Amino acid sequence: MRLHGIIVTQFIMIFVCSHNGKFSYGYASSPGRRSSMEDFYETRIDGVNGQVIGLFGVFDGHGGVRAAEYVKKNLFSNLISHPKFISDTKSAIVDAYNHTDSEFLKSENSHNRDAGSTASTAILVGDRLLVANVGDSRAVICRGGNAIAVSRDHKPDQTDERQRIEDAGGFVMWAGTWRVGGVLAVSRAFGDRLLKQYVVVDPEIQEEKVDSSLEFLILASDGLWDVVSNEEAVAMIKPIQDAEEAAKRLMQEASQRGSADNITCVVVRFLMNQGVASHSSSGAPSSR
Repeated sequence: MRLHGIIVTQFIMIFVCSHNGKFSYGYASSPGRRSSMEDFYETRIDGVNGQVIGLFGVFDGHGGVRAAEYVKKNLFSNLISHPKFISDTKSAIVDAYNHTDSEFLKSENSHNRDAGSTASTAILVGDRLLVANVGDSRAVICRGGNAIAVSRDHKPDQTDERQRIEDAGGFVMWAGTWRVGGVLAVSRAFGDRLLKQYVVVDPEIQEEKVDSSLEFLILASDGLWDVVSNEEAVAMIKPIQDAEEAAKRLMQEASQRGSADNITCVVVRFLMNQGVASHSSSGAPSSR
């Protein structure tokens, strides 16, 4: 549908009951002022060893859609099929990121132009929330009313990232912004075959406990974060209980503030203190 000239994707709202309560989620995605759309997202509920698993991701492509679309289609399947997904979730996430990247790069042999993608993902396993990130999409939680970044933007001018790149034989230079090899404005990503020696796919992972103080999670591409601060985003949607409406609100605000990029937002609300609901769902599988 169209909302004030902004294209809004069909949304899904699902309530899931688990032994620790329930959560709801919604999302919104728009090309914004760009003529092409390179953002993708995935929202998925699955079951592993009798546990209800929530998987959420935002993937911001560059150099075309190939990498972001591939990661959307394959990352979570690779993750939940990992033999250590339950017993050692963090190592499973690292392996899944690297395996997905390796398989994508194999498929890229026939392409002359590099494609790459960020990935900001959140995995709900029982009362554990594991956020993994490569690139400059970002995850922010609201806990006890406070905005807390649970991922770090991977930019090549960060001291440790620059050192890692230079130690590998690469360089960082200013070309409108700081770029790896004068080309890429993120220092970690899927794909980017020609820069792979420097642009790694190793995710940084942060774990949070899902309890009554955890109110909601925002996953979004840099089309939001370029123009809206973490604190502003949290304050903006804190009164909005409907996760889909919250995601739309963030997308609209980013557009109104003049974001020049694609804008994709996923909001997950944790409903620990609102009783237990039966499992129900509506909508269709998520798409770009």
